[in-house]
Amino acid sequence: MVSFFCVLFTFFFLCTHVSSADTISADFTLSGDQTISSSGGTFKMGFFQPATSSNFYIGMWYQQLPQQTIVWVANRDKPVSDKKTSLLKISNGNLVLLDGNNQTPVWSTGLNSSSAHDAVLQDDGNLVLRDDSGSLLWQSFDHPGDTWLPGAKIRYDKRTKKSQRLTSWTSVEDPSPGLFSLELDESTAYKILWNGSTQYWSSGPWNPQSKLFDSVPEMRLNYIFNYSFFSNATESYFTYSIYNKANISRLVMDVSGQIRQSSWLNNNNQWNLFWSQPRQQCLVYSYCGSFGICSSKSQPFCQCPRGFRPKSQKDWDLKDYSAGCVRKTELQCSRGVVNQFLPLTNVKLPDNLEVWGITSFNTCGSACLGNCSCMAYAHDESSNRCLMWTKDVFNLQQFEEDYSEGNTLYLRLSASDMPSSSTSGKSNKAVIFGAVLGSLGAIALVLLAVIIMLRYCRRKRMRGEKSDGTL
Repeated sequence: MVSFFCVLFTFFFLCTHVSSADTISADFTLSGDQTISSSGGTFKMGFFQPATSSNFYIGMWYQQLPQQTIVWVANRDKPVSDKKTSLLKISNGNLVLLDGNNQTPVWSTGLNSSSAHDAVLQDDGNLVLRDDSGSLLWQSFDHPGDTWLPGAKIRYDKRTKKSQRLTSWTSVEDPSPGLFSLELDESTAYKILWNGSTQYWSSGPWNPQSKLFDSVPEMRLNYIFNYSFFSNATESYFTYSIYNKANISRLVMDVSGQIRQSSWLNNNNQWNLFWSQPRQQCLVYSYCGSFGICSSKSQPFCQCPRGFRPKSQKDWDLKDYSAGCVRKTELQCSRGVVNQFLPLTNVKLPDNLEVWGITSFNTCGSACLGNCSCMAYAHDESSNRCLMWTKDVFNLQQFEEDYSEGNTLYLRLSASDMPSSSTSGKSNKAVIFGAVLGSLGAIALVLLAVIIMLRYCRRKRMRGEKSDGTL
């Protein structure tokens, strides 16, 4: 009899928390290990925890895959610490996530309406909030994370001139918004941005004849995907679908800074990369962070130059190189302290340069050595321009040996971090010699001016004495 009441109580408890397999109804909650599943069994939603993290998130993933692949996160920048006491529920017309510690809202659908009736997880991966009549109030497809699912749209609003963005995770263990984002611009081209501002890739405009973006030739292999582009007076958007609905596919703004389209292979139980852009990892802007060097020939792609170390070794182990490299020995800019320059040959020069002037190589190095803010310099032999970097150096790329258009960047280091015998010796000696020669020249000019003044004063005094004698 006791067992019967226990079973009855458990059944009643479950029924009052999740009203059906794919729905969260008004006044019901989802917490702990509870989940909802789409009607066709494709997607599941509930709390998840990245492998090395102590944080919990409300997320959506493929139900049938052996490895958990997250496609959408509600509270990606505001995790909770306890999934058992945290609640996802409909409250005051919104779907709200309440923190278990003090039951304060950490995420919400943010509607002003109070007519929300239920939230349904659809089989296309779209979470929809509906009113009593079943009309749509809010949908997760309008608030994308890093994953673009078939049927979803990334829009450009021509009235507000704003675009939805697909934004990467910070790292493979941190779903908070990262540095890389994909958006549609007013020219009907998709572009990838670093830090929301610096563009480093474009799909090119949509070609209505070939039905693809000019810079994505992989779209010609359209036997798997059906791509379509739509534009009217108020908006533009691109979407895609899969011919075989049994196939699982996704398009991701990856932590690598590349946009990647992949399909799931049931035979191998793994994702198969269909295409990615930019094709070369080192074409991703500032992939290795400040002072990091990207080389397509090395594994991993990112390395710190001599005298530097990863700012966060933990992040580098997780393949998040965005924090870049820091100096092992801080630069000192005082009398008696010697700094030198490490030549980085055959590299792409960083963007944030300053043109110091038209001058020789030695004078350019001397000018950088005499400027405490100068982090690096380069000399353009064709124009004799002196190029300086007075802030952190970003987007350093090491070219291959057979590439003939690279440049040499002279990176400022503490003398203690320089190699004992280095090919930089010649350039450093030239810079130091130039600096010493410049200093001696300045001293000589001062002495010459003093001598001229003394002679002038002496002659003036002698003339005055002669005038007194005449009288």
